[in-house]
Amino acid sequence: MTATAAEEWKHWSDGRAAAVSTAHGQLALTGTHWLEPEPTEVPGLPGRWWADAEGVRVRATAADGITVTGAPSPVDGEVLLRPDSDPAADTASLGELRLVPIEREGELALRVFDPAAPRRAAFAGISAYPYSPEWAVPAVFTPFGSEDGEAVVVPNADGKERPLAVSGKVSFTVAGEHRTLTVSRAGNGRLSGVIADATSGTDTYRFRFITLPAPDADGHTVLDFNRAYLPPCAFADHFICPFPPPGNRLDFAVEAGEKQVLTR
Repeated sequence: MTATAAEEWKHWSDGRAAAVSTAHGQLALTGTHWLEPEPTEVPGLPGRWWADAEGVRVRATAADGITVTGAPSPVDGEVLLRPDSDPAADTASLGELRLVPIEREGELALRVFDPAAPRRAAFAGISAYPYSPEWAVPAVFTPFGSEDGEAVVVPNADGKERPLAVSGKVSFTVAGEHRTLTVSRAGNGRLSGVIADATSGTDTYRFRFITLPAPDADGHTVLDFNRAYLPPCAFADHFICPFPPPGNRLDFAVEAGEKQVLTR
């Protein structure tokens, strides 16, 4: 283990804890409200909310105090909020609350982030295994035949099943054993995976996410289990994280990466 590798991992680890605990970070999520075409009330919020082909709509008066990011004054009438799947996505606020429209598989919802969320107040950090260079292993990415990859239907944390877009497999060797994991394309050419192992549900959360650097022209990359991290649903019940796809439940203990959310 080099000092540089250890320091980089520590910087990443500290950054993770800081990011999830910001005022509107993952710990602040208090609700994901799925919307229908008919206007309805959202618990704890003024106005009436609904979904249409363009996004989330709200009808409110200026006295309600709902503001849209970039708008000079509170909503007074009807406003369209474009979801996170739109490049020009919108967010709204109500006092300290942040209101974020999302789209998942054609369904629209409104997420509410509250800095006063109990889980944020109780947060005491993220437990993790010590950094170990042995858990950063060479890997080779092999894409699936289709340029767009494939879709695998997997359970989600909210109990529903949804398709998970996957792009190929990474192959690697641990303790002399050859293994593979199914991965997806992430931003900047990187790869991402949803994994479980023999520690899942005991020493660690029931599953974890992992991101790999963009592979080179020959598919070479690095699978660094030290960077295995807790999914958003470990921090708040209202996230809808996908479970590991078939083949991504490793039969050995990955004693590396994040373990559990710590509370006071």
